[in-house]
Amino acid sequence: MAINLAAKFYTYVDEKFSQDSKKSMITNTDFDWSGAKTVKVYKITTAAMTDYNRSGTGTANSRYGNVAGLDATTEEFTLSKDRSFTFAVDKLDSDETARQLQAATALERQIREVVIPEIDSYVYGVMCTNAGWKPAAVSLTAGNIYEEILKASQALDDANAPETNRALVVSPATYTLMKKCPDIVMETDIGANMRKKGVISMLDGACIIKVPSNRLPNNFGFMLCHPSATVAPTKLEDYKIHEDPPGISGSLVEGRVNYDAFILDNKSKGVYYQAVKPAAGGSKSA
Repeated sequence: MAINLAAKFYTYVDEKFSQDSKKSMITNTDFDWSGAKTVKVYKITTAAMTDYNRSGTGTANSRYGNVAGLDATTEEFTLSKDRSFTFAVDKLDSDETARQLQAATALERQIREVVIPEIDSYVYGVMCTNAGWKPAAVSLTAGNIYEEILKASQALDDANAPETNRALVVSPATYTLMKKCPDIVMETDIGANMRKKGVISMLDGACIIKVPSNRLPNNFGFMLCHPSATVAPTKLEDYKIHEDPPGISGSLVEGRVNYDAFILDNKSKGVYYQAVKPAAGGSKSA
């Protein structure tokens, strides 16, 4: 006797794991690109100190020293990333999946799983490539991780970078090394607001932000930075759902994002990037 077993479908979608962007803790949006594709900012020099000459003659080379001129040059930031996507949701596809396939939820999924990771990966890549401090790659271990982080902190100190609001970006592998290091004592009493932004603990006054390795450059170890050094604008976020457009029975979804990231020349020393030596087999992180 044959028995046909029943199948039951739940109105549940097995969503992929995802994480929100954490770049707001390590970058800023100080400049406004409204009405322009390029923003220019000035860099102005200073005058050197010298000994005051009490017996000087008061000529052009005065008692205060030689009169210096100040240079005022500019640096340009032009938005280069203009990205888009589009897909359609057929009416019958939506109906025959118990309304689980819908344009609105599909758009939200696209932003969460595709758009945000792409922007994050690009910003981290720009910061690592243009960091003012890029020592030679090392093999990070539980025994040397704290020493390497202290080197980064000292470098930012010597560059006069602000001591407050620093952020330490680590991969999950690097964070594991930190947890195993007996010399590292992390402050885990973090407020809910900071945790929502991605901060998991504090070390020597710096916020620790753990980022998935698939959003970081290859051989990423850690990055200590101050948010004032990197401008990461998103000028345009345009998402549309068209119902029954010509040629489609259903919904047409379109999205466009215009973004970029820049490190300011005079603040590049506020970013310290430590790469790790490639492991056998091509590991992406420590």
